[in-house]
Amino acid sequence: MLLRICLIVAILAGLAVGGLNFVMVKEKVTTLAKDRDSERGQKVDALAKLDTTQKELATTKTKLTQTETELASTKTERDTAVAEAAAQTKRADTVTVDRDKIKKERDTAQEELAAFNATGLKPEQIVAINKEYKGLEKALEGAKEENKLLGQKIVKLVNELAIYTKPEYVVPLPPSLRGKVLVTDPKWNFVVLDVGQDQGVLEHGELLVNRNGRLVAKVKVRSVQKDRSIANVLPGWQLGEVMEGDQVIPAHPES
Repeated sequence: MLLRICLIVAILAGLAVGGLNFVMVKEKVTTLAKDRDSERGQKVDALAKLDTTQKELATTKTKLTQTETELASTKTERDTAVAEAAAQTKRADTVTVDRDKIKKERDTAQEELAAFNATGLKPEQIVAINKEYKGLEKALEGAKEENKLLGQKIVKLVNELAIYTKPEYVVPLPPSLRGKVLVTDPKWNFVVLDVGQDQGVLEHGELLVNRNGRLVAKVKVRSVQKDRSIANVLPGWQLGEVMEGDQVIPAHPES
């Protein structure tokens, strides 16, 4: 009898424990199901938000690309406008310069016209006067050249007269006279110089020949041409061989 009671008690206790465990498990399952449903809802919301964000990002990217294209187009238009403005400024500057030039030419023409009117002469009279003026200029140049030649002849005659009347006379040459030896002839002892009548050389004038500042010889002019002269090397004055390119200066410069 006691055994039965114990078995019944044990069975009842097992049923109570099983029932308790079932209730606890059921609560855990219910909690897990709620948590799962909550996470699933959050995941769905997150996916929906991600999809919305991706769509917004794609829209923003499209707008950005469009903005970049519009910006590039605007920059091109700006550069074109700047170039056109620079060209317009350059054209304006050119027009201003041309205008000032034309204005200056106009003022000059007006001044010349006023001067012409002030003369009281007709155009053909002015042409004749200009022609006559040019003829006078030409005649004056000819007279100057003739005077120069006459002056040279007078100096030559005075020099020759002094040589014949004054045994001790030495021919003075221009102090600025500078020349060089063009040709030398050691056999006949003469040289050709690159200075002549136009530079003031006179017959019987004496010149010192030097090379690098060292005296080489003294020469005496025997023949004078327009821009050349021939001179003999004086005996006793040849300290070295005269060579082409040697420099010559007056031995007796005018005081």
